[in-house]
Amino acid sequence: MDAILQAFVSLFQISNLLMLLAGVFLGMLIGALPGLTATMGVAIFTPLTFFAPPEQGLCLLLGIYTAAMFGGAISAILINTPGTPAAIATTLDGYPMAKKGEAGLALGLSALGSAGGGLFSVLVLALIAFPMARFALQFGPAEFFSLAVFGLSMMIAVSGGSIMKGLLLGLLGLFLATIGIDPIHGFNRFTFGIKELVGGVSFIPILVGLFGMSEVLNRILEGSLQDKVLRSKLGRVFPTKAEIKRVTPAFWLSSVIGVIVGVIPAAGGDIASLISWEQAKRFSKKKEEFGKGSMEGLVAAETANNAVIGGEMATMLTLGIPGDAVTAILIGSLMMWGLKPGPLLFQDHIDLVYQIIAILTVATLFSLVISLYRIQTLGKWILKLPDYILNPLVLLLCLVGSYAINNSLFDVWIMFGFGVLGFVFRKLKFPLGPIVLGLILGSMAEANLRRFLILADGNWFQFVFHPIALTLFVLSSLALLSSFKKAPSL
Repeated sequence: MDAILQAFVSLFQISNLLMLLAGVFLGMLIGALPGLTATMGVAIFTPLTFFAPPEQGLCLLLGIYTAAMFGGAISAILINTPGTPAAIATTLDGYPMAKKGEAGLALGLSALGSAGGGLFSVLVLALIAFPMARFALQFGPAEFFSLAVFGLSMMIAVSGGSIMKGLLLGLLGLFLATIGIDPIHGFNRFTFGIKELVGGVSFIPILVGLFGMSEVLNRILEGSLQDKVLRSKLGRVFPTKAEIKRVTPAFWLSSVIGVIVGVIPAAGGDIASLISWEQAKRFSKKKEEFGKGSMEGLVAAETANNAVIGGEMATMLTLGIPGDAVTAILIGSLMMWGLKPGPLLFQDHIDLVYQIIAILTVATLFSLVISLYRIQTLGKWILKLPDYILNPLVLLLCLVGSYAINNSLFDVWIMFGFGVLGFVFRKLKFPLGPIVLGLILGSMAEANLRRFLILADGNWFQFVFHPIALTLFVLSSLALLSSFKKAPSL
């Protein structure tokens, strides 16, 4: 206990505090701008920490990481464009709430849910890091494939009123995931001689195009979806006691799901938020509101994408295995300082582990305070912008975000193409959620299934000897049966 208190005391030294505040402000900005991900932010600023002490460097990098997860909800709610991939599920209910004149409440709930999920995950990191990390070690190709299947089973749940339309776009997403180098044999697939496609289709430009560019086209060609009343006020920010009571079950469910998904390497906040959104819908008494402005759906998404942080850090610190791209960069940073993540870190540098817990806790609290303050300023400013200013601004952010991923104009054209497709899909009432699911999970499903079959000599029956995979397959089957039973139409 004394060591933890000492870690918090040392954090409030002026040099550490300034670095943490700088990281939080930068993370908020990076998360709010479409296309600029937490991974990009941490990668860009890592070289600046080369000559800083480990504690100061971690203050900056973890501040960026934590705050970027908060910032992604800003554009997702106000302009229907996820600031980060982890905010994809936030658009499903956040933007509909804004269209109903509840933008302030949506931003307030997202900030509170994010903070709650983040603090819960840090508590889990402090208490049960070792058991959770041992659980993650049990995941092999069979378990990763079953996890991907479990995620893909949500296609029907996010398909809205038409299963057939959702499945068609889900298949399109799965096809897009196959473009590029074959994960087993290494030959090119569906590249058609285009060298930019050898590495696959970049996910961020597709995301920005489907949600951001298509929204701009919709406003330009069909008129603003927001009426003058919405543009004139932000609405209340803090939820009532009744609303807090209503979203509490979704919060706890998503906190647990987020931490568990965070522990699993290569999963991440986007998968956690989509799974949590679907599960919250499954257990909600008001399922019909999901996708139309549900507070439960919004809280589920935002809680989960922040709860992954503690799980990812647990895997990284105890096993030296990165939970996602951000923690991979953080491992490199620790090794740069002569610190090797793994079991010995808890034996030889336990004080650093406590410092990381303190940094994540304080960064989450700082992000919450700044988020609530931002709601009263940035939120009102964005909502009052006329279309002839807002539309070019969103378009500019889409262009910059798409180009910045690989410094490639090809990605910008990808963004434009999927922006037009997204607009067409909206007019035809095709849901966009399934294509995102297929694109995110398709490569994980294919690569791990093929690895498993190679190891099992093509014997599918070998799945029987993987209890975690079998459990996930059963849950996937139940989810599909339940969704088909309750689906309004094909």
